[in-house]
Amino acid sequence: MRVTFLGTGSAMPTGERFQTGVLLETEAETLLVDCGSGVLHGLQRTDAGYEGVDAVLLTHHHLDHVSDLMPLLKARWLAGATELTVAGPEGTEELVTDLLGVHEYLQERLGLAFREVGPESFSLAGFDVTGFEVRHSMYCLAYRFAEAGVGSNAEAGDRPAFVFSGDTEAFPELIDFADGAAVLAHDCSFPDSVDVDNHPTPSELGRALAEADGEVGRVYLTHLYPHTDGHHDEMLDSIGQRYDGDVRFASDGLSLDID
Repeated sequence: MRVTFLGTGSAMPTGERFQTGVLLETEAETLLVDCGSGVLHGLQRTDAGYEGVDAVLLTHHHLDHVSDLMPLLKARWLAGATELTVAGPEGTEELVTDLLGVHEYLQERLGLAFREVGPESFSLAGFDVTGFEVRHSMYCLAYRFAEAGVGSNAEAGDRPAFVFSGDTEAFPELIDFADGAAVLAHDCSFPDSVDVDNHPTPSELGRALAEADGEVGRVYLTHLYPHTDGHHDEMLDSIGQRYDGDVRFASDGLSLDID
């Protein structure tokens, strides 16, 4: 699978990072995870483009994770790609329907299919996916992705996997959920100097990584607020004081091949 970070920012723009969006690709299908502001532009910088997305999967419904949904739908309609599956937690269909109620001219232009998912296993756009409820101010799911049909004879935990935390505090059970994953992309919104709930600081994330029984190949930090600018080295040092694994910052446009 190929993973591309389209947006590694947050609800407060940095000028350099779009809001949340991650593109997952197999040889045949393409899945967009979250669709915050700027993600439509990020998509068009990829080979898939906004026309090539087979499904959208939402972690939760905060604005910085869904604000480019309507622009995505309109762009696809204008390009002639009117079919799309939109999946996410309970309330996803109502969210999109309500948004289309504001933009009535789009309602008859699009053939949308909806799926509402929870902390369960399901298949979507060429991926076997497992959801896991995390700790945020709104109901939110982390997701574990394995390419369908790749290593299908292996145990689920032994298959090449990418895990995306969504928005969440750091806690060991989430790291255990990511056990064996090649890559974990984890929320690390603020430096230690900021007192925050519903998102982790580096010291909190480092502690969770160290205390968990699960192990991951590499951790990428994402969902970065402007408060993190100029503090990347100290944030990595803070994590490193507690956890000796491979931790890096994600950036918009970064692509990884996971096999």
